[in-house]
Amino acid sequence: MKKRLLLWDIDGTLISTGAAGQRAIALATTQRFGGDLEGVEIAGRTDTGIAHQILAKHGEPITDESVAALLDLYLELLALELPRSQGQVLPGVLPLLQKLQRQPGTSLGLLTGNLKRGAQLKLEHYHLWQFFAFGAFADDHHDRNQLGDFALTRAEKGTGIKFESARVDVIGDTGHDIACGKAFGARTIAIATGSWPREKLSEYAPDFLFDDLAAVDDVIAALDW
Repeated sequence: MKKRLLLWDIDGTLISTGAAGQRAIALATTQRFGGDLEGVEIAGRTDTGIAHQILAKHGEPITDESVAALLDLYLELLALELPRSQGQVLPGVLPLLQKLQRQPGTSLGLLTGNLKRGAQLKLEHYHLWQFFAFGAFADDHHDRNQLGDFALTRAEKGTGIKFESARVDVIGDTGHDIACGKAFGARTIAIATGSWPREKLSEYAPDFLFDDLAAVDDVIAALDW
């Protein structure tokens, strides 16, 4: 039996929240500092990394306490913004996850820049949280390229399988997802359903690049899942 670990990004890959997350962090920034997000990179960055950018922009010391205070406020606002937003599960995602969940030897996890609580809020809202028993999150490290080891450790604990990097796929919608997968030797799969166009994604040389996941059977066949 083939054993494979699939590690998923969330925003722009599994779901679109209708910018609920960006509005929540913008509101948190306004409430804390009276400022905006100009010059702050969000797509593909971890929540902790975004908090570091915001604190630096507004001249605040970057400490565990200052980061936690900003992100706690963000999570409060995210819970309010999600039901107000016109988001969606992206094309093909639900039937693909349903098929993969039934595949012997296939394990599904998260590798995301979201805080674990933020990931849960988003995926519960769109009824996808139940597909993922473990993952690596922004709580683990502010640098996305450091998250692979956390994901592999939790996958082994959750499944009893020690996955070699060659048996791991990282699926995401930005060059940061691709770089993260390459950092620990995983196969990288880019999906052009987020803010990065296909042409920009191709510059990061993912192993596979899809416009979307709508053709579920074709995706499974191409990736040998």
